[in-house]
Amino acid sequence: MYEVPSQRGKLAVVTGANSGTGKEAAKRLAGAGADVILAVRTPSKGEQARAEILAAHPRARVRIHPLDLADLASVHNFADRLNADGRPLDLLLNNAGVMMVPQRMQTKDGFELQIGSNFLGPFALTVRLLPLLLTARTPRVATMSSGTAARGRINFDDLQSQQGYGAVAAYAQSKLADLMLALHLADLAHEHGWPLLSAGAHPGNTRTNIASSGPNLGGGKPPLALRIAGRLTPIQDVAQGAEPLLYAATSPDAVAGGYYGPRWAGLVGPTITAKPTSRALDKQVRARLWAEAERLTGLSVPAQL
Repeated sequence: MYEVPSQRGKLAVVTGANSGTGKEAAKRLAGAGADVILAVRTPSKGEQARAEILAAHPRARVRIHPLDLADLASVHNFADRLNADGRPLDLLLNNAGVMMVPQRMQTKDGFELQIGSNFLGPFALTVRLLPLLLTARTPRVATMSSGTAARGRINFDDLQSQQGYGAVAAYAQSKLADLMLALHLADLAHEHGWPLLSAGAHPGNTRTNIASSGPNLGGGKPPLALRIAGRLTPIQDVAQGAEPLLYAATSPDAVAGGYYGPRWAGLVGPTITAKPTSRALDKQVRARLWAEAERLTGLSVPAQL
């Protein structure tokens, strides 16, 4: 079991912190002394998560802020609230996501739901919070990808899956984009001399509700292949599945541009350094994807940083 080092005095934001790996990460960060903001789409579910965390750690400092990554206005409101507060942000855990939505759906801004929620929303949040991150002494951004990223391709000609939609293909593209976000942010930090450490993680095959909630959207159901794989593939509990993200966010051994996941076949087990898919290592594609995200969201890194 990975033991989170002391985070006392640090401020952490965890997206999707009401359940699954997000709630587990938030609980362990709070237990290690961090002040934790649960960034959740549904505040009532956030209150339930907060109560669970406080039951385990009665002296923890945990707040709830509403955040819907499928709505750029919500991202802006969340970031404005933190920026107005002015406290340096030490840790940003881009954890929230949606998985294998059976039919093409859109975010409030007209993006395909998976690329919008899993990549463009976290991109916008990260860019908006960069000024606060860079006022912290040793800030980190840890972004959750997926082993499915290895199956992904960035289709610049149809990034929004308007010409053809496949649930698995759209999900794989979005999680490859997340890994590219983590790696390109590490590149930017190096180029600009920022003290920021950006790293990626994936949870392997972890027992959370993401594998059922996404496929059930719009009245759908999980693909047969996914249901069969779920029964035949080794699976781990959320305490283990959250560890790669926690490692990327807190381990003294994590490195800029690192990628972390489970040991055994990338599915279960203790955290080790994972091998990114070769497509994620193409710096030109990463830079092009970042530029496309800037165009789509209307956001870019402030020039004064």
